[in-house]
This record gives sequence, structure tokens and C-alpha cells, in this order.
Amino acid sequence: MFRSLVAAAASAFGAPAMAGAQGLRAPLIDMSGVWSELQPPAQQPAVPLGNGEAPALQFMPYPEGTGALMEKLVSQHGAKAFTRATFPVEKWNGAVPTDPEALAFLPAHRISALIKARRITSRQITDIYLERLKRLNPQLNCVVTLMETSARAEADAMDAELKAGKDRGPLHGVPYGIKDLFATKGVPTSWGSPDFKDQVFDYDAEIVTRLRNGGAVLLAKLSTGLYAQNDWWYGGRTNNPWNLNIGASGSSAGPGSATAAGCVAFAIGTETQGSIVSPSIRNGISALRPTYGRVSRHGGMVLSWSQDRVGPMCRTAEDCAMVFNVLHGVDPKDSSTVTTPFNFDRNIKLASLRIGVDAAAPKELVDQLKALGMAPREISARPTVGGMQGGGLNVEYAAAFDFFVQRKAKEFGLDLNKLPERTGNAPFGNTPPARPAGIAADATNPMAGADWNPRFVGGRVTPGWEFVQNQRRRLLLVQAWGNFMKDLDGFIAAPQADVAPNAQTGHPCAVLPYKFDVPTFGGGGPGGAANATTPAPTYKAQPICAVITGNLYNDDIILSVAHQFQKATDFHSRRPTIG
Repeated sequence: MFRSLVAAAASAFGAPAMAGAQGLRAPLIDMSGVWSELQPPAQQPAVPLGNGEAPALQFMPYPEGTGALMEKLVSQHGAKAFTRATFPVEKWNGAVPTDPEALAFLPAHRISALIKARRITSRQITDIYLERLKRLNPQLNCVVTLMETSARAEADAMDAELKAGKDRGPLHGVPYGIKDLFATKGVPTSWGSPDFKDQVFDYDAEIVTRLRNGGAVLLAKLSTGLYAQNDWWYGGRTNNPWNLNIGASGSSAGPGSATAAGCVAFAIGTETQGSIVSPSIRNGISALRPTYGRVSRHGGMVLSWSQDRVGPMCRTAEDCAMVFNVLHGVDPKDSSTVTTPFNFDRNIKLASLRIGVDAAAPKELVDQLKALGMAPREISARPTVGGMQGGGLNVEYAAAFDFFVQRKAKEFGLDLNKLPERTGNAPFGNTPPARPAGIAADATNPMAGADWNPRFVGGRVTPGWEFVQNQRRRLLLVQAWGNFMKDLDGFIAAPQADVAPNAQTGHPCAVLPYKFDVPTFGGGGPGGAANATTPAPTYKAQPICAVITGNLYNDDIILSVAHQFQKATDFHSRRPTIG
């Protein structure tokens, strides 16, 4: 019966050759003339693909779809929904710090105020940061490329413009650093890999362009873990400035370390699944992992078209809002992007918000917010969907780095058509293919055998139907979270409790320090906490961070809540002693 059905289907769609090849009965109807007309043109050579070309399928985090979101925004706000809000910088009052270190650790919005008031110049603060980057980098290992000459030229240009009456906005003259997986014209972009350490693009990533147009001064390309994983890159491990005996976490290791060390006014990181949140927590800084689709990824290294996000890593929530106000919005070069309202409120009324609180939420943060007016709502466990496998993400990894795997396979003499099959039902995210013979392996050095990355290989043998089924279940998860969040503006849970599901659903979160204490980060060796052979180091006290998760596109609300907490506390203003 099965063969009959297949034969009938083959006949209906004009595929007698396929039927014969499968040992099935050929169709009785003579369709040779039709078949000849339906023959596709001669196959052309496959168009070569690099890392960046996006697939036709596009992830949409809004449960009802992007079209429904746009209609909702227009009905609520009209055309103003797509107009970027202004971000006024509050004026500087009082004396200006004379100590370079005190200036270096000022929040970015205060540096902006000083520059606008002509109390300091962009060149002065740029020189302070360049000196710190050069002096402290031997201990931090956070700099890949120091852009000293161009930074001073940009700073001088911003000072000249301001003197001539041209003000580009809140970031005018403010120095920053960027994760070394974004294209910067004429400057190497290494992706943390020895294979790409000399890679140079002839264009700038979209966020580099937006920040330059906004007047920000680029100081350095900051380290990313190898291909955006952990805090190890070809130059070694990037370190936490509070506790140099442990890594900065990753993969936005350099942005986290440099910001915490007062080496930049702010930095730009990226996240696929934890790479903004984790290093921000590890280094005790404030950050925003935005709602998926709010910031262009154009010109950035791709791991996952459906999960990659770009966000600011700063000293305060207000800094994050100031930077994000410049970054967000539609970019035709990144079809995932949307423009939705962003209105940071320095005086938001916490009593007016619907903030959920999980039983595992940090008590100190919750108590302080309650004292400031928050009326918490008790929440239960977040929704899950059975059958979600890591194979979906691994397939995107494999597709994004196919060009590299193909190249390496030729170098190693590997036949990619003979990869080992999976055992059982485990996705390759849990059971990667064995390391091929001849490729170095060293459990004590994460960079050993860096040429062979299981994340880029395992997804090659994931069945297509399995990938599609995973995405169908992912939509069910998105819808379940939409229902869970429908009566919430945001919620507070354990610091990293929801990083993985939110990577799938696209929800935003804000990271903020909520106390000062000795951290419990686990092991400090190359394998981190998972390396049972490495004893946990002894730590010094540092800022301990919490996470506020927002409803979709509530990036402004969660930053405004974090700002209320920071106005009443000083954990975000503590400085590490380095050396």
C-alpha cells in the first residue's frame, strides 16, 4: 500500500525516474512530454556562502507575528511608534574630578555631561582610557587591537565639532570598546581565533557606523572567546579585574573586563545564549541583553541568525539606555530588525508596574525595590516545552561556519560525508563527533585543537525534519511565554535562571549589581566550574549581580527599574584594585 501511495504521488508530480530508482511501479500515464517541459535547467554550481548570509526563514519573537506587533504599535502610538526618542543628558553640577582614575570610572552619561559642558574634552578622556588600556592589559588581557591613532583623531574631530557648535547627541566624544567579532574597516577582526587573526574587512558593521555617527570614539577591539565561546582566545584568557585569578567569562569577555576595570566608558557585546549576561555578572557591571531584533547584527560574526543579539555593557543602567537609544531600530541589511518605542524613564513609578518575583530572586534587590514602591507579584516556574533539542542551534552553527569547516576538512583530509552517526536520541550538542586523529587535544588548554570545533560539525548530520520539528516546538515555547508574561512588565528570578529559554524566546533582560560580597563562581581553571580537578580559587569581594527579565520590547522599562535601584544604592560605583 505504501508503494502504491508513493507511486501515485510520483505520477501526480511527474517523477517517473524517481519512482523507478526506488524500485516502485512506474506510472501508467505517459507524461514524457510534460516531464520534458518540467525539467529544471541544468544545475548551476552552488553559490559560495561565507559566515554572514542569512537564510530565508526568519525568527519572530512576538507570538502573533511581526505584522500583528506593527499593527498594535500603530494603534497605540501612531507613526510616533517608529520615531527615535531623544535622550537628554542631565547637566553636570559641581566640581570636576581631577584624578584620572576618578574620571575613568565615571558613568558614560556623566562623561557625556562633562564633555557637553566643556569641562573636559573628548581627547582628555580618550587619552586617560588609552593609558589605562595599555597599562592594565598585561593583567586583564582584554585588548586584541588598540586603535590608538584613529581614536585620538576621532576625539580631536569631536572636540572640533563641539567647538563649532555641532552636537551629535549624548554619545558625542564618549570613548568605547567593541567586541572583536564586528567588522571595522581596515582593522583586523579576529573572532578570537588564530585562523582569523589577520582577517580585515573593507566595511564597518552597522553598529560601528551608528556609534560613529552618534559621535562615540572607538578605542579598541576587545577580546571575544574563540568563536564567541567562553573567555579564552588566541591571546590567552581574559581576566576578571576584581579577581584576576578567574576568567572574565564569555564570550563578551573583553567588553566585560574592560568596562569593569575603567578602561572604556562603555562597551558593546553580543549574546547567543548567555554571552552578555554571564560576563556582566562575572565582572559586576550593568548590561542590557535586548529583545531579539532590536539591534542590527550586520557586520558581526554569525553563530545563530535566530538567536544572536547585540547590546551595551556599561557601568550603569542609564548608560545602557543612552547607548541603546542610538543603537536600536530597523536596518535594511538585517531583516530581523524592527523599530519599536524606547523611552527610558528616570523617574518611573515602581508602584505602577507589574513586576513578578520568583522565590529564588535575590532578597536584597527585591527588598530595596519594595522600599521604593514596587508591589511584587508572586510567580511560579516559567513554561517549558518537551522535546526541545540543542540540534536546532547546532544546525545554525554548522551552517554559519560551513565555509570554515569545508576548508579545514581539506587541510586535515577529512571526508565530511562520513561523519560519525549519533547514538541514541542525543543531539550533537551533548555528544559531539569524536575529535579526528591528528588534531591536537589538551583538556587543560581550551585553545588546543581549536581548528576542530564540535559546535560547527555536529549540526551537519542533524536531519532536516528534526530541525523543523525543533522550530515548531520553539514557537510553542514562544507562545507559552507570551501567555505567561501577558500580565507582567517583567520579573526577577535567580540571576541566570532564564538565560537559556530567553535565548529561544527573545525576551530582554537587564543585569545590575545588587550587593557587594565575596562571589561563589566555582573553579577557576581552563575548564571552569566543570573542571573537577581544579580547586575553586579564593576570591575577593566584588559587586554581585542580579537579572531583571522584561516582557518583549520592554527594554526601557527594565532599565528604568534598574535605574531606580541604582539611584538608591552605590554597588555599581565600586572600583576594583588591579595589581
